[in-house]
Amino acid sequence: MTVKLKATERIDELQRNGYRIIQDPSRFCFGMDAVLLTGFAHARQTDTLLDLGTGTGIIPLLMEAKYHCAHLTGLEIQPESADMAVRSVELNNLTDKISIVTGDIKEADKIFGSASFDCITCNPPYMIGQHGIVNPDAPKAIARHEVLCTFEDVAGQTAKLLKPGGHFFLVHRPFRLAEIITILVRYKLEPKRMQLVYPYVDKEPNMVLIEAVRGGRSRMSVEKPLIIFEKPGVYCPEITQIYGF
Repeated sequence: MTVKLKATERIDELQRNGYRIIQDPSRFCFGMDAVLLTGFAHARQTDTLLDLGTGTGIIPLLMEAKYHCAHLTGLEIQPESADMAVRSVELNNLTDKISIVTGDIKEADKIFGSASFDCITCNPPYMIGQHGIVNPDAPKAIARHEVLCTFEDVAGQTAKLLKPGGHFFLVHRPFRLAEIITILVRYKLEPKRMQLVYPYVDKEPNMVLIEAVRGGRSRMSVEKPLIIFEKPGVYCPEITQIYGF
């Protein structure tokens, strides 16, 4: 299908099933964290999936390409980003599989209803508060900083929206790990798997991937570290496999 692009938009290849995505570099483009999250997550073809704060829809597109879920939904508060996501879904002829909804994460349970999803994914804002933000209404600020919602908002809504035994997959920053696990347990989202992501083998981790289960028992496995680069400009084999190169 052909879709109309706005002046600053472009179409990027996703290296999966021939899927493509519309992005606007002047607003915000998806990063490696979203791709690694879909590599870490898992789902069944019978599952319904919700992506909280979907941006331009990268996670639903990649999860559909990888797992062919029964239906996927992206929730996004910024109308311009949601519009790009809708057009990307149309571009890939996936309107029967992926729905994009414009709305607030803090109101998600009222939009969808309790226990509506088998899986939920989220690449939430990492930074606390508005420190260093020049314009709190800017798309990049909203994506990176807890301007419109906090991680507790995300966890609280996830606990309501997941079916019992449903899975929650998220990517975040290691410096907030203690807080993240505390909040997850508070909302009975039991952490079950964790993987730290390192830019290089001799550097500190800069991402953490977590899987939690609603109402799960207390037992978590820590997977082997995921290293991004063998050397500058050269991805490790695990990363090229996740990207589908």
